Amino acid sequence: MTRPEELAADYTRIRSRLVGIAYAVVGTVAEAEDVVSDCWLRLVAADADEAVRDVEAWSVVAVSRRALDVLRSARVQREAYVGPWLPEPLFDAPAQPSSGVGDPADRVTLDDSVSYALMVVLETLSPAERVVWVLHEVFGMPLSEVADVVGRTPAAVRQLAVRARAHVKAGAPRMDVPAGAHGKTVSAFLEAAGNGDLAGLVSLLDPDVVLTSDGGGVVNAARRPVTGAERVARFLLGVAQKRKWGAGDRVEAILVNGGPGLAFYAEGRLSSVAALTVVDGRVTRVDIVLAPAKLGQA
Repeated sequence: MTRPEELAADYTRIRSRLVGIAYAVVGTVAEAEDVVSDCWLRLVAADADEAVRDVEAWSVVAVSRRALDVLRSARVQREAYVGPWLPEPLFDAPAQPSSGVGDPADRVTLDDSVSYALMVVLETLSPAERVVWVLHEVFGMPLSEVADVVGRTPAAVRQLAVRARAHVKAGAPRMDVPAGAHGKTVSAFLEAAGNGDLAGLVSLLDPDVVLTSDGGGVVNAARRPVTGAERVARFLLGVAQKRKWGAGDRVEAILVNGGPGLAFYAEGRLSSVAALTVVDGRVTRVDIVLAPAKLGQA
């Protein structure tokens, strides 16, 4: 096997992990894949100058640094985004022959602890805090090595880790049961919404539930988060009542970033994905992604 073939084999073996790291940092699959592709070219160039002995270690550092740069640039763009910006969901809905939509989960490997709600919380961290948290808490990288990635001293990185951990703890929901145990809540949620049962839907929502929808200015979506059980329930029922269901329309219960969610199809084509965060049998977050680019339809 030639050296280029060895490099390609090693990089292919770790590619899903590298895309997972990049996705956890930047929040979109396309950008994550671009980062990993770019770092492959950098690896080839670096190896041509001097043989890279540990391809995985070199690649993790390179991908993390590049993802940090991309996130810093993306933050400027997201400030001008139309309406709320939500991360791209990883979901297991089957591809439809007419849509050409693939399953992003086939391309990204993430720890099950990285729920969609957590991805939303990570958006509140500074770029440096986010990289430190992802590399240390999710991928187990020692803080001494993380310091080299972000270009900070070990002491500064420890402070970043403490701040990031505090922000995540305050914002992320307590997930005390497996995602599969939320099936009854999701089924009841669908039934109440489908039947126009306001009281039933309110009873399934946490009093402080938050609904966020991301249309990216391409499709209609709420420009601001909707809060409170009754307001969220009325919003969902209003959307359901306005929608005219045809033969190719359906809703499926799916997994979104390993947690409960729903996939909505219009005329056989995926139109939106909703991530539901369930705690103690009640829905605490509803995050709806309608932006076509985040559903594999760009």
